[in-house]
Amino acid sequence: MQGFQLEIWPEGTAFFRRAVEIWQEQAAAAIRQRGRFTVALAGGNTPRKLYAALTQAPGIPWQQTWLFWGDERYVPPDHPESNYGMVRRILLDTVGVPASQVFPMPTHSGDPLRDAAEYEATLQQIFGTECPAFDLIWLGVGEDGHTASLFPGTAALEVQHRWVTVGQKREEPRLTLTYPVLNRAAQVVVLVTGASKAAIVKEALTTEAHLPCQRLNPQGRLLWLLDAAAAAELPLPAVALLG
Repeated sequence: MQGFQLEIWPEGTAFFRRAVEIWQEQAAAAIRQRGRFTVALAGGNTPRKLYAALTQAPGIPWQQTWLFWGDERYVPPDHPESNYGMVRRILLDTVGVPASQVFPMPTHSGDPLRDAAEYEATLQQIFGTECPAFDLIWLGVGEDGHTASLFPGTAALEVQHRWVTVGQKREEPRLTLTYPVLNRAAQVVVLVTGASKAAIVKEALTTEAHLPCQRLNPQGRLLWLLDAAAAAELPLPAVALLG
């Protein structure tokens, strides 16, 4: 991980207001340039709160928004742990994104590799044969340093010639975008909140620990968006609280 931006905001409303602003800014720029806004979404508790905040945000161009997923648990879409299911319940049932512009990762064949190939084919239909360049990708970080479903010590970390692959958490398969896709985005935002993430944030941003999240190096911009609790172990006064 080379150059990146860092923003630290107070916990709660100010943090999610900033995340919504980033969505709005990236959407406006993409639609001005290309007439559509392509976003890859994350699962987890912090993104869940972002999606809830988006339902209250004015002026978001949902009709020009195309939604994809950065990773998915290998469960049915109506399963409580489905990333798509969470987004549908919190966001899609409320805002007006056309169904033809929503692209969840498939988990229906019983073969994760087959479903990964199917999602890659979907991306090729939309983006063409060149590696996709999303306008915005939202990511989180686990306490082990994983991002998307790229977990430490797994084969998915080394996949360079596919856009979608199978990640493993213990014995649980997941679908995930690969680094070539993550690192081609115009903007990657790593959302991290809470004291439980403070240690891994410090390790990721101040050491060379070879964590999965440290392999993020997009051609565009990389922003680590932290709340004060997640940033609590970073060295001071090198960080400043915004908001």
